[in-house]
Amino acid sequence: MSKVSAAKLPTYSGGCLCGAVRFEVLGPAAKPHTCSCRSCQRHTGALTASWVEFASGEVRWTGPGGVPSLFRSSDYSSRAFCPACGSSLGAVDDEPVVALLLGVFDKPDAVELMPTAHSFEDGRPKWWHIEVEAG
Repeated sequence: MSKVSAAKLPTYSGGCLCGAVRFEVLGPAAKPHTCSCRSCQRHTGALTASWVEFASGEVRWTGPGGVPSLFRSSDYSSRAFCPACGSSLGAVDDEPVVALLLGVFDKPDAVELMPTAHSFEDGRPKWWHIEVEAG
């Protein structure tokens, strides 16, 4: 990637609750979505998780705690969390993709992070309603 094209890409940052695990990502953000599968529910403690994906080579772990701890949650992915405070950070897939939870971003309200799809909608309780606007 040339310096000119890299300069045009958005940069995102964020981290865990205690600040030990921090990250910087050179965009673009891909597949912003929500998910209500049981794995996401158990990983986050929430009925629905909000995610965005990045090529793993674009994610740099910058905090004093280094890289997050990983738990192998499926045959294609590991869930990432802070070893100090336990905060869920996302998932490191074998593809290689890093999917980060929107709540760990310093600016989670960036319009390009807004979910545009919902996975496993049937996994949510019937009283839980998700609205997703197509971007």
